[in-house]
This record gives sequence, C-alpha cells and structure tokens, in this order.
Amino acid sequence: MPPIAELEAIRKKQILEAGLTAISQRGSANVTMDDICQAANLSKGGLAHYYRSKKELFKAVFQYFFERIFQRSEATMAQFDHPLDKVLSFDWLYNRDDPTVNVGYPLLFDVMSLSVRDAEHREIFHDWIGGWVGLLKEALEQGLDQGTFKDLADPEATARAISAIYQGVAARWYLDSESHSTQWAVSAFQKAIRGLLSSHLASE
Repeated sequence: MPPIAELEAIRKKQILEAGLTAISQRGSANVTMDDICQAANLSKGGLAHYYRSKKELFKAVFQYFFERIFQRSEATMAQFDHPLDKVLSFDWLYNRDDPTVNVGYPLLFDVMSLSVRDAEHREIFHDWIGGWVGLLKEALEQGLDQGTFKDLADPEATARAISAIYQGVAARWYLDSESHSTQWAVSAFQKAIRGLLSSHLASE
C-alpha cells in the first residue's frame, strides 16, 4: 500500500479531476459539492477532509488546471530556439480537437465571470494573466540577450500587450466560431504580434 502522503495526493487529484470535468461541462454555478462527491466516489465527510467549501474546492480546481496549462506552454515554447517563434508558439490554443482546449476555455470564462464581483476569483485571474506575461517576457528578454530584439525598453509591457492579443483573439474564436475560424484566429494573432514586434526585430 502506498504511504499516507501518496494516498492523500492521489485522492486530492481524484477530487480535482472530478471537479474539473463537472465545472467545464456544466459551469460552477450548476455544480454542487454532492455532484463532486458522487463523481469522486467520496462521502461528504471524505470530501470535507480536503475541501471545506464549494468555493475553496472550485478555486483549487481552477488553479490546478491553470498550472497544467502553464506546464504545457513551457514545454511547447522549449521546442523552439528562436525567441520570436517562442512568442508565436501558442497556435494550439485554437485547436477545437484538443481536449485541453475544450476544458480550458469554459473554465477560464467561468473564472472571468466570477471575477467581476469576487476579489478571490479576481486574484486567480490576475495570477493567470501573470503566468502568461511571465512566459512571454522571458522569451522577449532572451531575444534581447541574443540580439534578436532591439530597443525593447519594457519587455513586461510588451508581454502584456501580446497576452492581450492572444486573449482577445481567443474570446472571439471560441465564442463566435461561426464568424471567427481557426484559420482566422491563427492568422490574426500572428499578424498582430509580428506587427507589434516588427520595429524591434534586429533583422528587419
């Protein structure tokens, strides 16, 4: 039998996965703790041992999934050597056949909706944006060190602008796919980001 700490980690992941599936499919407003108990095959007492309230559990679900997104994003960026290619490497965010994408957008829009009136969820959204900015800023700073980019006085501000481009295109693509195809989304973010960085590319 695995050690207690390992069993605790396994059970916690089981709960978070159950919550992730339920919230992405039905929305946090329509999911109860009883639903999670049933999906995770736990009693109310068993669930309460890990998460005492719906809000606490759902916040943990959002954070759990967002960490997974950043791990995948880091791995994707690592496949490219050129800093600009790293910055432009998120076309997988616009693939409707990707299970992570189909789970991720409902979760993100759920958090955004809750963030309008709840400071704790706003903090989660703040951290989400901060994670993207950090990844993009690192690639931009690498480009400055390598001489790929020039005269980029504020890499963080530029990274925030790039992350906003990705987010804006994603919202149109996911919520209005009839008018915003995947081809449009990939072309739109690439043109916008290349345009933003064009005057800072040392080779141009």
